[in-house]
Amino acid sequence: MASSISAISEELGEIDGQIADIFRALSNGFQKFEKIKDSSRQSRQLEELTGKMRECKRLIKEFDREVKDLEHTVGPDTSKILNEKKQSMVKELNSYVALKKQYASNIENKRVDLFGGPAEGFEEDNNGLLASSMTNQQLMDNGHHMMDETDQAIERSKKVVHETVNVGTETAAALKAQTEQMSRIVNELDSIHFSIKKASQLVKEIGRQVATDRCIMALLFLIVVGVIAIIIVKIVDPNNKDIRDIPGLAPPAPSRKLLWIPE
Repeated sequence: MASSISAISEELGEIDGQIADIFRALSNGFQKFEKIKDSSRQSRQLEELTGKMRECKRLIKEFDREVKDLEHTVGPDTSKILNEKKQSMVKELNSYVALKKQYASNIENKRVDLFGGPAEGFEEDNNGLLASSMTNQQLMDNGHHMMDETDQAIERSKKVVHETVNVGTETAAALKAQTEQMSRIVNELDSIHFSIKKASQLVKEIGRQVATDRCIMALLFLIVVGVIAIIIVKIVDPNNKDIRDIPGLAPPAPSRKLLWIPE
């Protein structure tokens, strides 16, 4: 079957070979598991087998993707064979998953039996027997050892508290510095806004002053033009009585009459 799959696609053949290797490893692993009596070793064996099952699940998904990519390039019979192969892989993997759950449940039940109520009483009795068999010096040494461990635990707790306080102090200082910086930024923005407002008012005043100056210049220009026009009219027609004499401007000299008649 593997050779026929390799003939269809080399990648599918390679994936099929890897899955077959994992299935063989799972079969051997569960056979080995049944021979193990220690619960801790059984747990480690189950963890290892669980990792292999995860890898097998990933490879089956990759196999399924490759089959879907080849659906348009192979015939319906070939597609059927590949899908049946995938279903058989999924079925075999599910059987190992169910077996793993069964063994895990058995291990959990054993732990409950070992560490249940009666065992606690046994442990207390055992500790009492050990304490009664110790000498006074051993009891003192054991007490000092327990006190040392307690002191070390307290010191570690104090260190953690001290570090927490330092972190809180640094955080508070950083927040205070950021708050002050934000206050300075707000004040600078207010100053900039006030400066922009004053500049706008100044620009408006300058604009009004320029407009006033232009009106005055235009009025002066009209006055000068009027005076020049009157002067021109007076020079051209000095006997025109409709136009008054301009103050400061002398009237035109009267024409002279000859006292003798030329021959």
